Amino acid sequence: MSRGALDAHVVVERPDGFRLDAVLTAEPGETIALVGPSGAGKSTLLAAIAGLELSGAGHVRIDGVELSGRRPVPAEKRGVVLLGQDPHLFPHLSARDNVAFGLRARGADRLHARREADEWLARVGLDGLGGRSPRELSGGQQQRAALARALATSPRVLLLDEPLTALDPETAGDMRAVLHAQLSQSRTTAVVVTHDAVDAASLARRMLVLEGGRITQEGLVRDVLSAPATRFAAALVGVNRVVGRARDGRWRAAGGAPMELRTMDAGDVPLAALFRPADVVVEPLHDAVTTTHPVGPGQWASRVVRWEQTPSGVRVHTAAPAVAVDLATDAVADQRLAPGMPVRLGIDAAAVRFVPCAASEAPREP
Repeated sequence: MSRGALDAHVVVERPDGFRLDAVLTAEPGETIALVGPSGAGKSTLLAAIAGLELSGAGHVRIDGVELSGRRPVPAEKRGVVLLGQDPHLFPHLSARDNVAFGLRARGADRLHARREADEWLARVGLDGLGGRSPRELSGGQQQRAALARALATSPRVLLLDEPLTALDPETAGDMRAVLHAQLSQSRTTAVVVTHDAVDAASLARRMLVLEGGRITQEGLVRDVLSAPATRFAAALVGVNRVVGRARDGRWRAAGGAPMELRTMDAGDVPLAALFRPADVVVEPLHDAVTTTHPVGPGQWASRVVRWEQTPSGVRVHTAAPAVAVDLATDAVADQRLAPGMPVRLGIDAAAVRFVPCAASEAPREP
């Protein structure tokens, strides 16, 4: 089956008021990363492309052939394979026969299908394990077998819905390498849904950010990661994104917070400040916090909203503006930080990078 040029404009409306209206295109052999918060519509978008969800408007085309419309092409005839977190292997078949199943369904004789299945199992690192049943395989091995089954049928488009989420970090890393190698070698057009910037950077050339049922940013992966256009995209990269306005060489955050930084911009322009959580300094305040609390450049008064454990310590979240601060666990204990506590935050201007943002995001008055 030929590699597919994907052109999809999916519109789905739910009774609860949710509306998905998104455009996704991919060149033959291209891998697209699709990211977004839970409930943004990512799985619905993939299901519509696969033919498992009816799109109320728009279109789904592969190689210029219309698959949606009044008489949508059935899912099994689209040349599209959807692979999610659950590998959905047939429990009564061996790994070899699971992979051969799709080939047999497309007319291959039993001997040829089993021989090709063994070749695909070897390509994904399961050489010699074809006789094992799914229950005799680890979670990572089952996912590899599912990938082999998907690619063995030479799909026009492969849709991967968070295939690594259920795997432990080491297994996910191994599977990521397998995906990269096989997508590169097979030149299969693919859309990968992920919550991991590493997945996007290692597997895809372009990235789409889907939020609230619409695309909020798209472009080359390196461009999106270097200049995230929304708070979600910034969190995906691991940086804070605070919107504000620059005027006469100074920048001030939105939300009434007295955070000010000197910039090189002399005009009146909206800008977003990007900075790492590890670069923020936090200090408890023992009196009521207001927007008039004395602060200096690069400082602002706020309150702790919540904090959460991280592999290297604690991440503290504050409000007005919403900022994440990374601290060592003992620092949190020493300062007795707790939700609701007033704090003073500080950032060195040298640690801040400014990027353009939409005028509608920034405050009208600095």
